[in-house]
Parts: sequence; structure tokens; C-alpha cells
Amino acid sequence: MQRTNRPLTVRLAMQAGLVLLFLSEMAAAHAWSLTVAAGARRLFLHVGNGALSSTGGNGLFNGTAGASGAVNLVQVTVPVAQLGNGTDLAMTSNSTQSTSLYGDGNNTCPTPASQVMVGAGYRRNTASGNATLSVSSPANLTNASGDTIPFTEISWTVSAPGSAVPGVIPAGSFNGGLQTLATVPGNTYYENCHTFNYGNNAVRAAGTYDGRVTYTLSAP
Repeated sequence: MQRTNRPLTVRLAMQAGLVLLFLSEMAAAHAWSLTVAAGARRLFLHVGNGALSSTGGNGLFNGTAGASGAVNLVQVTVPVAQLGNGTDLAMTSNSTQSTSLYGDGNNTCPTPASQVMVGAGYRRNTASGNATLSVSSPANLTNASGDTIPFTEISWTVSAPGSAVPGVIPAGSFNGGLQTLATVPGNTYYENCHTFNYGNNAVRAAGTYDGRVTYTLSAP
């Protein structure tokens, strides 16, 4: 029997990236789907804390190009008495972003200490063409001793207070690789809140387990 007298801590760094090249099945979810004013091609992505997308009006996507926010952290410490009992444990976040970055001041994530705001938008001169929001994760989270926890133990639910738009950024779980989250139409901005959970499905060695996921928005 494996024994431990110390809790384990699971930490997950959230990182956003952008890919723009000039040349999915989704579960029901709730998010804001907002209109972006047509203009020169631009992608906008944020995960957690980020820079405002618009100045001078809502949905213009004329904020500073190339701005980058912090890499946010979600984490949970599993008490010894609960190790491996199969009950999902809610993870906390160090994000402080509660107000929408669309520019309208909407309180999209009322409790950022337990939520991570995710937003993805695509501006272009016409409404044709789509962008793709994806996330990549390694196979495992790892501690200093080399012990691992499968990334599939981390899942998330979604919410967007005041919105009933279905199926744009879905709930799910990491698959230890690259997965598509949403297709973003031209001149559209999607935004909602992700609340992360640790599956706690097996007894693990004590320690702090770290991993990083990267969200990417890309368009042809």
C-alpha cells in the first residue's frame, strides 16, 4: 500500500499564443458571442489576465498589437484524508480578470479567484473565413522527483453570466496533446469563464506537480 503523510499540490500554468498565417465536435456550453467591426485582419486571444482589445468603442479590436498578459496559474492542494477518493476538487486561480476585454465592461467572470476568462476573436474585412481556437497540453504533470499525474485528470466547466449562447467554447478535459476547442467565425468574438477541476482518481506520491498548457488562436 502506498502511504503519504503530506498533501500533494497540482499546479497548472495557463499560457496564450497567437498564430496568424497570411496566404469538432463540441459539447453544449455558455459563452458570449459578440460582433467585431470589420477591418484589417487581426486575431485577439486572452487566457486569464490580458490587455483590452478595443479603444474608442466596443468590439473594434484596435488595441495595442502584440500586447501580452501574465501567465496565470490554477492550482489545488489535496488534503491527505482525501487522496485518491475519486471526488473532483475545484482548483483556484491567480487571475484577477473579471471584466470583459471586449471593451463593454461586462462582468463576465464574477469570481476570478476560481475562474479563468478565455476570449478569442477574429477580425477581417469580410465575414468569410474562420479562426480556430485550440489548446495543447503535455501527457503528464510532473513533480521534482519525476512522479507524474496524467493531464487527463484536469477538466473544466464553463459559464458566462447573462448569456445563453450554446456551444461556442465547450467544457471538457485535457487530452495530453493538441485539441480543438472552437471555430471562431470572421468578425466574431467569443468569451466565457473556465472553472478547472482535478479528478483525484488515484493516490499519488506527495509533492508539487507542475504542468503548462498553451492556448492558440490561428487563421489561414
